[in-house]
Amino acid sequence: MTVHTGRHFLQIPGPTNVPDRVLRAMDMPTMDHRGPEFAEVGHAVLAAMQRVFRTKQPVIIYPSSGTGAWEAALVNTLQPGDKVLMAETGQFAVLWHGIADKFKLDVDFIPGDWRHGAELEQIEARLLADKAHKIKAVCVVHNETSTGCVTHPQDVRKILDRVNHPALLMVDTISGLGSLEYEHDAWGIDVSVAGSQKGLMLPPGLGFNAISEKALAVAKANPAMRSYWDWQEVIAINKAGTWPYTPATNLLFGLREAVKMLEEEGLENVFARHKRHSAATRAAIRVWGLETQCQEQGAHSPALTGVVMPEGHDADNFRKVVLENFDMSLGTGLNKIKGKVFRIGHIGHFNDLMMMGTLSGVEMGLDLAKVPHRGGGVLAAMEVLKGRDVVAMPKAAVA
Repeated sequence: MTVHTGRHFLQIPGPTNVPDRVLRAMDMPTMDHRGPEFAEVGHAVLAAMQRVFRTKQPVIIYPSSGTGAWEAALVNTLQPGDKVLMAETGQFAVLWHGIADKFKLDVDFIPGDWRHGAELEQIEARLLADKAHKIKAVCVVHNETSTGCVTHPQDVRKILDRVNHPALLMVDTISGLGSLEYEHDAWGIDVSVAGSQKGLMLPPGLGFNAISEKALAVAKANPAMRSYWDWQEVIAINKAGTWPYTPATNLLFGLREAVKMLEEEGLENVFARHKRHSAATRAAIRVWGLETQCQEQGAHSPALTGVVMPEGHDADNFRKVVLENFDMSLGTGLNKIKGKVFRIGHIGHFNDLMMMGTLSGVEMGLDLAKVPHRGGGVLAAMEVLKGRDVVAMPKAAVA
């Protein structure tokens, strides 16, 4: 048995490291979730999430994973037979599509290669062709956690406005919120979907919907069946600082503390930090002579980076070598890129020294797993973190 000392390095892109402050905030005795003391917490976290989403509109907090928040977005606004436009940007776009299929929505799924964000030209073409406005919603993934590619939702809103299409804009920002710039109101987003276990630095267990006035009106007129996910019931009782069912009370204590930490650092500083760590990671990958999964300029995720293994080398075997030798978990490739890609999470409660430790573990792991690469990636990342320019190395890998 391998004996490890020190902390485990959890460098998957979610669930992410939970700060000690948040863990201590959650260490509370059970309390009456209908009482006045809890109501203070309820009001505080609802207001806090409006600030994080940058919205004045309602934010629903569910005791659920992000998958539940996906489902809530669909069942509140749509009914069987409604047409939905989605874009294949990776595994999580595929999974959201799967939920839409189960609810018998008519999904137009724009194919993608998992190396770019959503095909904006294809979205515009589909909307222009939809003269009868049969498309009721456009659903995109903001930060595709399986690939490390970003789709900018404000660009999708510009398309909808330019072609004068009334479809709702729904955005999955599960691994984007708290990691990347996000403006629910200013970007004209109708339904935002998020989860607690990524940039919000909490354990899994909370799902979120931020809702525009337009989406709320659509939901009120929607006769489709729903119960647990019904926005109307939640919003009504949220006015009293509680929920129509038992909320995840201790997670809400943690959420209050997590948002406090984000705001102490300053959200703009949080976003800048994630961008620096993404740039440092890509600098290391270039010097190693490896490729990033994301191949679109301007679409590299600040929250995670997918790394493509050289032909003939298995990403999961490499991850096993890193785990066994350095007690560090890296993200696996999902679905069609399983075994071909590993993912480095640089998201949430994370700093420069953790970044350097992570990349050191990767570089040593490449040696031990006999993956063809050049040395010096860690030094290149260090130069980025020190604010110096790094000259890109040739891409061809060497033994």
